[in-house]
Amino acid sequence: MKSNKRVTIALAVVLASLMFVVCAACAEAADAVPLVYSVPIKGPIEHGVAAFLARGLREAREAGAEAVIIEIDTPGGFVDAALKMRDSIMTAGVPTVAFVNTRAWSAGALIAIACDDVGMKMGGSMGAAETRPKEEKYISAMRAEFEATAEMRGRDPKIAGAMVDADVEIPGLIERGKILTLTAKQAKDVGYSDYNVRDIGDLLEQAGLAGAELHEVDMTSSEWLGRALTNEVAAQVLLTLGLVGLAVEVFTPGFGIPGAIGLVSLALFFGGRIVGGLAGWEVVVLFLVGLSLLLLELFVIPGFGVAGILGIVSIFGSLILSYPTPAQAMGAISISIVVAVFLIFLLIRFLSRGGKKLGRAGRIVLEHSEAPEEGYVGVEDLRSLLDEEARATTPLRPVGAINVGGRRVEAISEGGFVLEGTHVRVVRVEGNRVFVRPITEEERGG
Repeated sequence: MKSNKRVTIALAVVLASLMFVVCAACAEAADAVPLVYSVPIKGPIEHGVAAFLARGLREAREAGAEAVIIEIDTPGGFVDAALKMRDSIMTAGVPTVAFVNTRAWSAGALIAIACDDVGMKMGGSMGAAETRPKEEKYISAMRAEFEATAEMRGRDPKIAGAMVDADVEIPGLIERGKILTLTAKQAKDVGYSDYNVRDIGDLLEQAGLAGAELHEVDMTSSEWLGRALTNEVAAQVLLTLGLVGLAVEVFTPGFGIPGAIGLVSLALFFGGRIVGGLAGWEVVVLFLVGLSLLLLELFVIPGFGVAGILGIVSIFGSLILSYPTPAQAMGAISISIVVAVFLIFLLIRFLSRGGKKLGRAGRIVLEHSEAPEEGYVGVEDLRSLLDEEARATTPLRPVGAINVGGRRVEAISEGGFVLEGTHVRVVRVEGNRVFVRPITEEERGG
């Protein structure tokens, strides 16, 4: 009997302890303040913003947040960046609430529709997602993205499609030939806004998150810089400055300010791509390899061959890989090349007219003056040079200058690249053009 009594007392103590622990846990849970993260998306949608949103969602998930409020006020932006943001939201692993404060246009509309719930500030609007360029393939792709996203969130996909495609007609809401943009009231009426609110406090209350601890995610310095550098205009300027700066250094003696500006511009260009998630370090390595091969071809290896071709291909490949699509890359690269060629042409003209040394630019522009006092002769005298031996006074690439019988004559090599000082023979004369080929020691005087 005493043994049974001890067992009963022990069980009672254990049960009482368990009840105390459970009650304490319940009381703690009741007193706990829900944690809500806020990620502001303001201004144009760019790749730096996509990386910022992905980090905010990741931090909210790791912190065990009850929800993430994505505050949207944007006129739109890059489609590819918006698609990344849409995918980040759909796979966030934490409830998301869009707060349209005050505009979610174009790409911003897709971001809002991707959220679990949508709250719109009174007087706000959402939609106007017509593609640029306005071509059928782009319209079809974006309409499918909008409609699929709306279906995933239990919203009418036809309304989402009407924000993209002017061919979609919804009686009483939008007629054919116009792009749909919803006001806050219209969005609430058609199920595209769950809450019409005055401010974020009102949104928290209506979403059942009143009294929550609100933690706003701020952009880091690197994200801010990445957003600025991936801006379309900024990236174009940096790429152009980079190509111009390096080209000027190739065609002028020494290394100076243009080269430094070129290197800094390209470092900022690729740095922005890396921070914005558009490219990785492998793209930078590919560019440096290409640049090294090209410089090796220009300054070390005679002529222009495999190394130079591989260098150009590597440089262009790295630039193409740093853009979302080849079409965008080719457009940006074309603009930069045209500007670079124009500026280099002006530079060469300025230096040559000013009587200044062109340095390496002399490889494409002859610096010497063909004055009679320097030994140059007219066309009628050049025929007498046939079969004469001469010496190259400049490299022939294939054009250069030779010394024949004390005369300095412009000549063209028939045997490819010829080093300065090489002995040559005049093998053909056509008008004022003298063609030569290298000769060996055995052939000299023959």
